[in-house]
Amino acid sequence: MFFNVLQLIGACFLSGGYIPQISQIIKTKSVKDLNLKTFLFVFIGILLMEIYAINLTLSGSGHMFLVTNSMSLVLAGIMVILISIYKKGYKNV
Repeated sequence: MFFNVLQLIGACFLSGGYIPQISQIIKTKSVKDLNLKTFLFVFIGILLMEIYAINLTLSGSGHMFLVTNSMSLVLAGIMVILISIYKKGYKNV
């Protein structure tokens, strides 16, 4: 139980790290210095870990990992979407 709590707290910090960047993108509508490829790699890595987390959960463990990994997957996906949307304005620059 103790390690589940540590995992939950750590994952909340890691996932929460996306929130200030997402807020800034929405506010400024600028992704000029962000690299889409970086966030695509992060998203794919988290997606693969999500598959592993689903397998763990179906095996009877890893429920916290699934929940927190899902949070990261959604936030990384939002980053990829936002960069894709707002990067289009910089192709001619």
